[in-house]
Amino acid sequence: MKTDLIIIGAGGHAKVLIDCLLQQSAVNIIGILDNNPSVHGQSVLGIPVLGGDEKIANFPTNAVQLVNAVGSIDIPLRRAAVYQHFKALGYQFLSVVHHTAYVAKTVKLGEGVQIMAGVVLQPDCKLGNNVIINTGASLDHDVQIGDHCHVAPGVVVSGNVTIAASSHLGARAVILQGLKIGERCLIAAGAVVIHPITTDSRVAGVPAKSIKNVITEE
Repeated sequence: MKTDLIIIGAGGHAKVLIDCLLQQSAVNIIGILDNNPSVHGQSVLGIPVLGGDEKIANFPTNAVQLVNAVGSIDIPLRRAAVYQHFKALGYQFLSVVHHTAYVAKTVKLGEGVQIMAGVVLQPDCKLGNNVIINTGASLDHDVQIGDHCHVAPGVVVSGNVTIAASSHLGARAVILQGLKIGERCLIAAGAVVIHPITTDSRVAGVPAKSIKNVITEE
């Protein structure tokens, strides 16, 4: 029996998720919800955009699961808000794992986790709810990722690293072993982190240092 799905968000991350899901025979994607009226009636890889979030009322909580397709290029607060909103309504989020990802047997995944193509998750990694590990990222042993984090394409996280909730690691960032990164941190693309990062920090560069510029989320 197939699992019926509703995708939340019609942007670029939705396209990647839908492509992954269309390769899985056990799911049926009913449609997409997006609050942007300009995309209503359009489609993403053949999946129709049904309307805004209010359309979820047409789908009972026991009839569908959701996939959170809201991505981020900054601290993923909007992604977290989407997850929390629909959880409060009683919906469950499906975890998505691309068939080319390597996930060690002792890895623990939270609800609604998304593991994209070419990802490597080594033994005893632990991922919280609503986490994205994006294309080609690598997490070594015993890494802990908090709820709602986005680990962008090509990131390398060394062993025994802890990353607290709602942080964003930009493309090709590198985190050295044993470090801790606080909540709501932005690690810019290409940064090399060699020291612990405190909550609400933004860092960039090699080695990573504090920055103050604001990047707008998708």
